[in-house]
Amino acid sequence: MTFQEVLESHPQPTGLDRNALLRCIEECLDCAASCTGCADADLAEDDVREMLRCIRLCLDCADACDATGRIVTRQTAPDLRLIRAIVEACAVACLACAEECDRHAAHHEHCRLCAEACRRCKKACDDLLATIGKVVETSWLSAG
Repeated sequence: MTFQEVLESHPQPTGLDRNALLRCIEECLDCAASCTGCADADLAEDDVREMLRCIRLCLDCADACDATGRIVTRQTAPDLRLIRAIVEACAVACLACAEECDRHAAHHEHCRLCAEACRRCKKACDDLLATIGKVVETSWLSAG
C-alpha cells in the first residue's frame, strides 16, 4: 500500500485537485531526501568551507519540504491559509536551494541533481498553489 492509496481512501478529502496534491507531496518528500543527501555530500567535499551556504540552504529546504509534505498530506478540516503559506514558503526554499546548488553543479554532481529535485518540487508547489487559488476563489464566489 502506498500513501497515495491511503490518501485516496480518505473519507473527507479536501476540495483540492488530488493529482496536484499527490504530486506536491511526492516532490516534497523526494526533495527533502535529495537536499539532505546533498548537504551530507557537501560535508564530505574537499572544498567544504566553500559549501557552507549550500549546506545551510539544503538543510533549510529539506526541513521546509518535509514539513510541507506532512501538512499537505493531512486532509481533515484544512485551513487553506496555512496550507498556502507553507506551500509558498516551500517554493521559496526550493528556489533558493536550486540557485545555490546551481553554483556548484559544474563540479559537484550531487548539487546538480539536488537543483533538479528542487525545481521539480517548486513546480509542484506552484501547481498546488494555483489549485488552492481556484478553490478559494470558488468558495468566495459561492459565499457572496
